[in-house]
Amino acid sequence: MSRSTLVAAAALAAALLAPATALAGGWATVGLSSLPDGTRPGEEWVVDLTVLQHGVTPLEGVQPRVLVKGANGGEEKTFAVEPTERSGVYRARVVFPSSGKWSYSVDDDFSQVHHLGSVSIGAGSATQPAAAAAPGNGVTPAGALGIAVGAGLLAALFTTLLRRRGHPKPAEG
Repeated sequence: MSRSTLVAAAALAAALLAPATALAGGWATVGLSSLPDGTRPGEEWVVDLTVLQHGVTPLEGVQPRVLVKGANGGEEKTFAVEPTERSGVYRARVVFPSSGKWSYSVDDDFSQVHHLGSVSIGAGSATQPAAAAAPGNGVTPAGALGIAVGAGLLAALFTTLLRRRGHPKPAEG
């Protein structure tokens, strides 16, 4: 493999890794202390939100919001939260204004809106959590693929460089 081919491979690996590492930097997870099961229209659902940067470090100094939206493009409401005494934990007081199916989300004020599921408010309430609510959803499949391809190219580059070094000569003496 020529020197120019090695330089091109290194440049390609760097180009592929740059967007992937940018995706890995700023994301957060949100956990809920309770679900809105059994909440009635007009009744307060008091919930604590735990916001963790990279799913680990409590995130302070943000202003998350709880968002609720009625089914079929219905009414939308936004609820501010207040910080609690615990680092990275915020309290919201959410009121679903009417019966029916509502989706609920949290804008973490850091990286994204977390779509957490839907709930039927009123008689026979049941919550259906969204698959996207699982912790660790900060890296997209495209980002993960970019990281994997870049790592593979770097491994191939280093393997080639190590093979080109040749075999060490025994010491004379």
